[in-house]
Amino acid sequence: MANDALVAVRGIKKSYAISRGGWIGRKRGAVRAVDGVDLDVRRGETFGLVGESGCGKTTLGRCILRLEEPSSGSIIFDGQNILSCDPGRLRELRREMQIVFQDPYSSLDPRQTVGRIIAEPFMVHHQLDRAKLRTRLEELIRVVGLLPEHLNRYPHEFSGGQRQRICIARALALNPKLIIADEPISALDVSIQAQILNLLVQLQRQFNLTYIFISHDLRVVRHFCDRVAVMYLGRIVELAPTQRLYARAMHHYTHTMLEAVPAVNPLLKKERAPLEGDVPSPINPPPGCTFHPRCSHRQEVCTKEAPALAELEADHWVSCHFPRME
Repeated sequence: MANDALVAVRGIKKSYAISRGGWIGRKRGAVRAVDGVDLDVRRGETFGLVGESGCGKTTLGRCILRLEEPSSGSIIFDGQNILSCDPGRLRELRREMQIVFQDPYSSLDPRQTVGRIIAEPFMVHHQLDRAKLRTRLEELIRVVGLLPEHLNRYPHEFSGGQRQRICIARALALNPKLIIADEPISALDVSIQAQILNLLVQLQRQFNLTYIFISHDLRVVRHFCDRVAVMYLGRIVELAPTQRLYARAMHHYTHTMLEAVPAVNPLLKKERAPLEGDVPSPINPPPGCTFHPRCSHRQEVCTKEAPALAELEADHWVSCHFPRME
């Protein structure tokens, strides 16, 4: 574990059993959503998790918060293994770990006012009396760019961007150290996305926050994150500082993903080599390197032996037998 790491994940796996014939049927396999992940998230940084839909990035984020119980492994948060915590200590740690969900409308209770929604963390953790609560709610609603009179309204009275601001205010309520932002702008209009990203940057500086930013939009990740981990079929295949990853991707999957990003200038056409085939099933992943069925550089060893995640350059980790070195 790095000295400056707020979160250290080691060997995390998460599988979902599949049964034949409903609830009481015989088990016939398991979906390997997360298949042995190691990573460190440093204090004060924005750490990006990217990959295709179904790669396991959201499940990994939920495991870090223990919204999903990992099948095995360890998660060290601020020096403590949260998987071995008793319920009382875990309740205390939850004040320091929060999440902003993808869909701001479905994550807000439509029957409650905004004030009640933002106040809920204080009620759950028995913090603040009624006299101080209103003052704190007004502080939170202002810090995300809304007005105190909005506290008396309901979620359906707001736009998508305003709802996400409310979700962010709720996440900030207990002064967390870590916020996991799970596709926080993908459900918003393009014109609003930049406003939310700028707000997150401002709040990070103001409150010394650490972010895990989950996204499939490589253009956003490039400008928002300090380091990026690329996931494929439940595993991290490349991890590096953002600018280095985008300038010199070593894993063939990462390189192909970056090549597929549309150019800002449509007149600048790229020579693209599309990926072969489809993503293999997580129920029955291929042996060896899970990417080898789609890789044009595969060799025999790739079909038999899974490559380890190795540090090929300073702070640049790659899981590939034959990485791109040019």
